[in-house]
Amino acid sequence: MNGLFKLLLVGCIGVMGYLCVESIMGPIRFEEQKKVRDKATIARLIDIRKAQVEFRNLNGYYTEEFDTLISFIKNGKLPFVVKMGSLTDQQLESGLTEQKAMEIIKKGNLKDIEKNGLQNFSRDTIYVNVQDTIFGKGYMADSIKYVPFTGGQKQFDLVTGDQINASGYILRLFEAKTPYRDYLSGLDQQEIINLTDRARKMDKFPGLKVGDVNEPNNNAGNWE
Repeated sequence: MNGLFKLLLVGCIGVMGYLCVESIMGPIRFEEQKKVRDKATIARLIDIRKAQVEFRNLNGYYTEEFDTLISFIKNGKLPFVVKMGSLTDQQLESGLTEQKAMEIIKKGNLKDIEKNGLQNFSRDTIYVNVQDTIFGKGYMADSIKYVPFTGGQKQFDLVTGDQINASGYILRLFEAKTPYRDYLSGLDQQEIINLTDRARKMDKFPGLKVGDVNEPNNNAGNWE
Protein backbone atom coordinates (compact mmCIF):
# COMPACT_ATOMS: atom_id res chain seq x y z
CA MET A 1 0.00 0.00 0.00
CA ASN A 2 2.84 2.37 0.88
CA GLY A 3 4.46 1.72 -2.49
CA LEU A 4 1.19 2.36 -4.32
CA PHE A 5 0.60 5.53 -2.31
CA LYS A 6 4.08 6.83 -3.14
CA LEU A 7 3.56 6.03 -6.80
CA LEU A 8 0.27 7.92 -6.84
CA LEU A 9 1.87 10.83 -4.99
CA VAL A 10 4.70 11.04 -7.50
CA GLY A 11 2.18 10.90 -10.32
CA CYS A 12 0.11 13.72 -8.79
CA ILE A 13 3.21 15.84 -8.27
CA GLY A 14 4.20 15.24 -11.88
CA VAL A 15 0.75 16.22 -13.16
CA MET A 16 0.67 19.33 -10.97
CA GLY A 17 4.16 20.29 -12.14
CA TYR A 18 3.14 19.86 -15.76
CA LEU A 19 0.01 21.97 -15.26
CA CYS A 20 2.02 24.71 -13.57
CA VAL A 21 4.57 24.81 -16.38
CA GLU A 22 1.84 24.67 -19.01
CA SER A 23 -0.05 27.53 -17.33
CA ILE A 24 3.06 29.65 -17.89
CA MET A 25 4.30 28.36 -21.24
CA GLY A 26 0.89 28.00 -22.88
CA PRO A 27 0.17 31.74 -23.06
CA ILE A 28 3.78 32.41 -24.12
CA ARG A 29 3.53 29.96 -27.04
CA PHE A 30 0.15 31.41 -27.98
CA GLU A 31 1.55 34.95 -28.06
CA GLU A 32 4.51 33.86 -30.22
CA GLN A 33 2.24 32.11 -32.71
CA LYS A 34 -0.18 35.05 -32.66
CA LYS A 35 2.61 37.47 -33.60
CA VAL A 36 3.44 35.38 -36.68
CA ARG A 37 -0.20 35.30 -37.77
CA ASP A 38 -0.71 38.98 -36.95
CA LYS A 39 2.20 39.93 -39.20
CA ALA A 40 0.95 37.94 -42.20
CA THR A 41 -2.64 39.13 -41.78
CA ILE A 42 -1.64 42.78 -41.40
CA ALA A 43 0.51 42.55 -44.54
CA ARG A 44 -2.49 41.35 -46.53
CA LEU A 45 -4.75 44.05 -45.10
CA ILE A 46 -2.17 46.65 -46.13
CA ASP A 47 -2.23 45.21 -49.67
CA ILE A 48 -6.03 45.52 -49.71
CA ARG A 49 -5.70 49.15 -48.62
CA LYS A 50 -3.14 49.91 -51.33
CA ALA A 51 -5.40 48.43 -54.00
CA GLN A 52 -8.50 50.20 -52.71
CA VAL A 53 -6.78 53.60 -52.59
CA GLU A 54 -5.57 53.31 -56.20
CA PHE A 55 -8.96 52.00 -57.30
CA ARG A 56 -10.68 55.01 -55.73
CA ASN A 57 -8.16 57.44 -57.24
CA LEU A 58 -9.16 56.23 -60.70
CA ASN A 59 -12.86 55.50 -60.21
CA GLY A 60 -13.96 57.87 -57.47
CA TYR A 61 -15.23 55.14 -55.12
CA TYR A 62 -14.15 52.00 -53.28
CA THR A 63 -15.34 48.55 -54.27
CA GLU A 64 -16.76 45.92 -51.93
CA GLU A 65 -16.26 43.13 -54.49
CA PHE A 66 -12.97 41.27 -54.27
CA ASP A 67 -13.35 40.02 -57.86
CA THR A 68 -13.45 43.65 -59.02
CA LEU A 69 -10.42 44.55 -56.91
CA ILE A 70 -8.44 41.53 -58.13
CA SER A 71 -9.27 42.33 -61.75
CA PHE A 72 -8.11 45.91 -61.15
CA ILE A 73 -4.78 44.68 -59.74
CA LYS A 74 -4.23 42.33 -62.68
CA ASN A 75 -5.43 44.54 -65.53
CA GLY A 76 -5.61 48.12 -64.25
CA LYS A 77 -3.41 50.97 -65.48
CA LEU A 78 -2.16 53.93 -63.47
CA PRO A 79 -1.34 57.31 -65.00
CA PHE A 80 2.25 58.40 -64.44
CA VAL A 81 3.50 61.86 -65.42
CA VAL A 82 7.00 61.98 -66.91
CA LYS A 83 8.42 65.44 -66.24
CA MET A 84 11.22 67.15 -68.13
CA GLY A 85 12.37 70.60 -67.13
CA SER A 86 11.02 72.91 -64.46
CA LEU A 87 9.86 76.52 -64.30
CA THR A 88 12.38 79.07 -63.04
CA ASP A 89 11.62 81.61 -60.33
CA GLN A 90 11.57 84.30 -63.03
CA GLN A 91 9.00 82.37 -65.07
CA LEU A 92 6.83 81.80 -62.01
CA GLU A 93 7.03 85.47 -61.01
CA SER A 94 5.88 86.43 -64.50
CA GLY A 95 2.67 84.48 -63.87
CA LEU A 96 3.57 81.32 -65.76
CA THR A 97 2.23 78.09 -64.26
CA GLU A 98 2.68 74.49 -65.34
CA GLN A 99 -0.86 74.48 -66.71
CA LYS A 100 -0.26 77.63 -68.76
CA ALA A 101 3.10 76.27 -69.92
CA MET A 102 1.49 73.08 -71.20
CA GLU A 103 -1.24 75.07 -72.96
CA ILE A 104 1.46 77.05 -74.80
CA ILE A 105 3.33 73.88 -75.77
CA LYS A 106 0.18 72.12 -76.96
CA LYS A 107 -0.62 74.99 -79.31
CA GLY A 108 2.70 74.30 -81.02
CA ASN A 109 3.58 77.94 -81.74
CA LEU A 110 7.41 77.89 -81.72
CA LYS A 111 7.67 81.67 -81.21
CA ASP A 112 5.51 81.55 -78.07
CA ILE A 113 7.43 78.51 -76.81
CA GLU A 114 10.78 80.27 -77.26
CA LYS A 115 9.42 83.54 -75.89
CA ASN A 116 8.44 81.82 -72.65
CA GLY A 117 11.61 79.72 -72.48
CA LEU A 118 9.79 76.40 -72.75
CA GLN A 119 11.98 74.64 -75.34
CA ASN A 120 13.03 71.94 -72.86
CA PHE A 121 9.82 71.77 -70.87
CA SER A 122 7.42 68.82 -71.19
CA ARG A 123 4.89 66.82 -69.22
CA ASP A 124 3.92 63.46 -70.70
CA THR A 125 1.48 60.96 -69.20
CA ILE A 126 2.22 57.26 -69.54
CA TYR A 127 0.22 54.35 -68.11
CA VAL A 128 1.78 51.62 -66.01
CA ASN A 129 0.42 48.29 -64.75
CA VAL A 130 -1.10 48.37 -61.25
CA GLN A 131 0.29 44.96 -60.31
CA ASP A 132 3.88 45.62 -61.37
CA THR A 133 3.96 49.17 -60.00
CA ILE A 134 2.21 48.80 -56.66
CA PHE A 135 2.90 45.18 -55.74
CA GLY A 136 5.78 44.03 -57.91
CA LYS A 137 6.12 41.36 -60.58
CA GLY A 138 4.86 37.92 -59.66
CA TYR A 139 2.39 39.18 -57.05
CA MET A 140 -0.41 36.64 -56.50
CA ALA A 141 -3.42 38.94 -56.78
CA ASP A 142 -5.96 36.14 -56.31
CA SER A 143 -4.71 35.53 -52.77
CA ILE A 144 -5.54 39.03 -51.55
CA LYS A 145 -9.06 38.08 -50.46
CA TYR A 146 -8.05 35.07 -48.35
CA VAL A 147 -7.24 35.26 -44.65
CA PRO A 148 -3.76 33.78 -43.97
CA PHE A 149 -3.54 30.47 -42.07
CA THR A 150 -7.09 29.43 -43.05
CA GLY A 151 -6.17 27.26 -46.04
CA GLY A 152 -8.24 29.45 -48.37
CA GLN A 153 -11.40 28.68 -46.38
CA LYS A 154 -11.95 32.18 -44.96
CA GLN A 155 -12.12 35.52 -46.76
CA PHE A 156 -11.77 39.03 -45.38
CA ASP A 157 -15.00 40.95 -44.89
CA LEU A 158 -14.93 43.86 -47.36
CA VAL A 159 -17.49 46.63 -46.87
CA THR A 160 -17.95 50.14 -48.31
CA GLY A 161 -20.04 53.10 -47.22
CA ASP A 162 -20.55 56.83 -47.69
CA GLN A 163 -20.93 59.66 -45.19
CA ILE A 164 -21.77 63.33 -45.71
CA ASN A 165 -19.73 65.67 -43.54
CA ALA A 166 -20.77 69.06 -42.14
CA SER A 167 -19.70 70.79 -45.36
CA GLY A 168 -21.90 68.53 -47.48
CA TYR A 169 -18.92 66.68 -48.90
CA ILE A 170 -19.40 62.96 -49.54
CA LEU A 171 -16.78 60.85 -47.76
CA ARG A 172 -16.06 57.50 -49.41
CA LEU A 173 -15.23 54.84 -46.80
CA PHE A 174 -14.27 51.18 -46.74
CA GLU A 175 -13.15 48.57 -44.25
CA ALA A 176 -11.62 45.11 -44.51
CA LYS A 177 -11.47 42.88 -41.46
CA THR A 178 -11.13 39.38 -40.04
CA PRO A 179 -11.97 38.24 -36.48
CA TYR A 180 -9.57 36.50 -34.13
CA ARG A 181 -11.53 33.26 -34.42
CA ASP A 182 -10.69 33.07 -38.15
CA TYR A 183 -7.01 33.91 -38.47
CA LEU A 184 -6.06 32.40 -35.10
CA SER A 185 -8.05 29.22 -35.69
CA GLY A 186 -6.20 26.13 -34.48
CA LEU A 187 -4.48 27.91 -31.58
CA ASP A 188 -5.56 27.75 -27.93
CA GLN A 189 -9.32 28.26 -27.98
CA GLN A 190 -9.51 29.76 -24.50
CA GLU A 191 -6.88 32.36 -25.36
CA ILE A 192 -8.90 33.33 -28.46
CA ILE A 193 -12.03 33.66 -26.33
CA ASN A 194 -10.14 35.84 -23.84
CA LEU A 195 -8.86 38.12 -26.62
CA THR A 196 -12.35 38.45 -28.07
CA ASP A 197 -13.92 39.24 -24.70
CA ARG A 198 -11.31 41.91 -23.91
CA ALA A 199 -11.84 43.62 -27.27
CA ARG A 200 -15.63 43.66 -26.89
CA LYS A 201 -15.43 45.04 -23.35
CA MET A 202 -13.31 47.90 -24.76
CA ASP A 203 -15.85 48.38 -27.58
CA LYS A 204 -13.23 47.42 -30.19
CA PHE A 205 -13.38 45.04 -33.13
CA PRO A 206 -12.28 41.55 -31.95
CA GLY A 207 -9.71 40.98 -34.65
CA LEU A 208 -7.69 42.91 -37.24
CA LYS A 209 -9.25 45.63 -39.36
CA VAL A 210 -8.22 48.38 -41.77
CA GLY A 211 -10.45 51.36 -42.50
CA ASP A 212 -13.89 52.03 -40.99
CA VAL A 213 -17.30 52.60 -42.60
CA ASN A 214 -18.78 54.12 -39.44
CA GLU A 215 -16.09 56.65 -38.57
CA PRO A 216 -13.57 58.23 -41.00
CA ASN A 217 -10.05 57.28 -39.91
CA ASN A 218 -7.96 57.88 -43.06
CA ASN A 219 -8.00 54.13 -43.75
CA ALA A 220 -5.91 53.36 -40.65
CA GLY A 221 -5.50 49.84 -39.33
CA ASN A 222 -6.58 49.06 -35.77
CA TRP A 223 -3.02 47.86 -35.09
CA GLU A 224 -1.57 51.29 -35.98
